[in-house]
Amino acid sequence: MKNSYFDLIEQTYYFPQDGFDLHNGDLSFHGISLKYIIDKYGTPFKLTYLPKIGDQIKKAKNWFNRSMKSQHYQGKYHYCYCTKCCHFSHVIKKALEHDVDLETSSAFDIDLIISLYRSGHINREITLVHNGFKTERYLDGISQLYEMGFTNSIPVLDNTNELDLLLERIKGNVQIGLRVAIEQEPQSAYYTSRLGIRPTEVIKFYKEKIARKKRVHVKMLHLFVDTGIRDTLYYWGEFKKALKIFAALKKICPSLTALNIGGGFPIRNSLSFEYDYKYMVDEIIRNIKAICKEEGIDEPDIFTEFGKYTVGESGATIFTVLEQKQQNDSELWYLIDNSLMNTIPDSWGLSERFILLPVNKWNSEFSRVHIGGISCDHSDYYNFDDLNQQVFLPTFSPDDKEPLYIGFFHTGAYQDAISGYGGIKHCLIPSPQHILVDRDEKGNFIDTLWRPEQRPNEMLQILGYDT
Repeated sequence: MKNSYFDLIEQTYYFPQDGFDLHNGDLSFHGISLKYIIDKYGTPFKLTYLPKIGDQIKKAKNWFNRSMKSQHYQGKYHYCYCTKCCHFSHVIKKALEHDVDLETSSAFDIDLIISLYRSGHINREITLVHNGFKTERYLDGISQLYEMGFTNSIPVLDNTNELDLLLERIKGNVQIGLRVAIEQEPQSAYYTSRLGIRPTEVIKFYKEKIARKKRVHVKMLHLFVDTGIRDTLYYWGEFKKALKIFAALKKICPSLTALNIGGGFPIRNSLSFEYDYKYMVDEIIRNIKAICKEEGIDEPDIFTEFGKYTVGESGATIFTVLEQKQQNDSELWYLIDNSLMNTIPDSWGLSERFILLPVNKWNSEFSRVHIGGISCDHSDYYNFDDLNQQVFLPTFSPDDKEPLYIGFFHTGAYQDAISGYGGIKHCLIPSPQHILVDRDEKGNFIDTLWRPEQRPNEMLQILGYDT
């Protein structure tokens, strides 16, 4: 019987595969010798392979453009990168090299957009899709972009109240999008997404509040299914309901020229991952074309907002196994040199799975293991994977000259912001001000502002932008 870790992988998956191979017995990631990086920098470390970002963008553009051409589709395709997935300057600037538009989700994103403009990485013709709840500061930022001449800035209304708040700030013509709230999956804790306008109110809202406002042009209808673009009855049901709303709105709103199908292309979270991207794109185009022909309307431009798909597969997080502990007859623990909660928080917060592979010792025997971080929290662990819902890694001896190195792969999206890397936050929403309250000798309250609210330039500096 074959008992090495390499034999286990070879018998279970197609290996090598895209992005993963062995070089002199050690794992390589996109052709990079991870052992070389370990020897040079030590562990733990995060790695971002920037060329993968461009590869992902080019693949998606090819799928959509080729499908549109083959089906004689009349609209155009627009690829938007969702900044919230990874705000770092090196990521967004690499994406911009491949002619993408940008999607924002909070007020602090506007500061990022302005920094990119001032540094010459974008011009005022770029399309900006502004999603999310519009705070006062967010509305002010969108207004500032209009004043600066960003003519393709599209605030997507998350609720009906945002229209009047926009019009108070923007004096000239304004183009907007309308987000449709989708019904959640049956097992969800609630029925309808808090994001967007109720489907039954979209047409009514347009007729009563928008149609007579000559300076307001509805350009886009926005759909986003939280579970992603998947070949399920649920996804296609929500998608087709949105298409019906689009068709009905288009008949009474000539300015409506774009359908935004949101994001949700999945990425590989295991070596057994299977997803027919081309088929899904063909079906999306076919369904849109069919409803347009049926309803006698023009085929819209199609926008997608791909964040995780864009940057997720570019990332890896590498650790050293410091120690192994046999806590009972069946549980072997590998303790690593950092915290899983701090470095890949989705693994414990959302039970998300990532590709887990050893860097070295592929010819050693293997064992079922639990991986533990060095924090004192009992939740700081990872112990099930795609293979039989268990984690298998090479065995090693404490007397080995070289320790075991392991890597979690395709960790490039969300993990830095969710873990608060350097002080950044999800959607760049700042840390709130911190107020201390005490009592004096007479029992009277004494309040002190210990820290003010986090400022935009503090986060932009962490992310690598000029401020």
